[in-house]
Amino acid sequence: MFDRNLPFNDLPNLPPSALKLDAEILIKWGLASRNLAELNKNILRMPNPSMLINTIGLREAKTSTAIENIFTTDDELYRAISSQFREEYVSPSTKEVLRYREALWGGYQLIKREKRVTEDVILTVFQKTKNSTQGFRPPQSLTVIRRGNSELRPGEVIYTPPRGEQIIQDKIQNLIEFLNSHTEIDPLLKMAIAHYQFEAIHPFTDGNGRTGRILNLLYLVNQGLLSQPVLYLSRYILDNKTDYYHLLAGVTQRAAWKPWLLFMMEAVEQTAKQTNQMIDDILDQKEATLQTAKSKISWYSSEFNDLLFSQPYIKQDRIKEVLNIKSRTTLAKYANELKHQGIISSFYEKKEAYYINNDLVRILAET
Repeated sequence: MFDRNLPFNDLPNLPPSALKLDAEILIKWGLASRNLAELNKNILRMPNPSMLINTIGLREAKTSTAIENIFTTDDELYRAISSQFREEYVSPSTKEVLRYREALWGGYQLIKREKRVTEDVILTVFQKTKNSTQGFRPPQSLTVIRRGNSELRPGEVIYTPPRGEQIIQDKIQNLIEFLNSHTEIDPLLKMAIAHYQFEAIHPFTDGNGRTGRILNLLYLVNQGLLSQPVLYLSRYILDNKTDYYHLLAGVTQRAAWKPWLLFMMEAVEQTAKQTNQMIDDILDQKEATLQTAKSKISWYSSEFNDLLFSQPYIKQDRIKEVLNIKSRTTLAKYANELKHQGIISSFYEKKEAYYINNDLVRILAET
């Protein structure tokens, strides 16, 4: 019997015994799968698909942290990623977002090597997200989930996750075995099931939501459903935050898997469509900028165009490197040509010049 005030040590193992995949779920799964396949095909159109980590991946990082009420501005974020990440120069909120991006990238590289979900993958993602060496929750940690301050009955306990070192370890091992096993359940549905289970285990003292959302993407990469971890899933969750938490609770309290799976398949379907549109917009704008710039600026090249679309803000050192410029006078001349044609704008901070791809900023801001 579930009691929200007691550790849910009886959290059922996977696969769920109460799971029934009826026609409605399978139809929704089919739509989600089709749109995800279209997205993966679109990713491969990118000349350098890893650039999406600095564009779409960055939006995912910002939104995922916003779900947990950690906010930063686009401007500060773009400035921070345009140079080497130095902790002392950015706000605490921006640090959290940048760590999420580092965790996403680090987890992606690790799972490509491991070729399966492992405990090391889970711990690496968590530790990079939190900039910590902590492991799973210690048994003395009295972790509970409470209602937020803006909700009815703020502070009320709504869930107490499993407690005990061996219990958490066993639940995580069962989750890993489920994800890596060959079953009749499609990987996209397994991702949704595993996401609930991970959040219910709540294996860390903090950062479970962010870690779980990264694991969603890494699992889709591991299963060959995505070539890059760039499904912008956190946007849908943030926009439907109340439903997200309500449906998680429904699985815990009533084994209500169907509404949860329908929600997650809708999230994948809509997010894949939106991410596809964003990639189309970036690629169309990239080509339009290249054609316009080459017709008006003699030195403009495809390589430089790739640089401009690699991230929203670019520091002058990167431009000097790509164009092989050593003279500040020449750099200023080139920058003025770009600004005159409306391709970039610029600003200075602490004597450092930042060049802004306004079209890329606009596209990202529309998502």
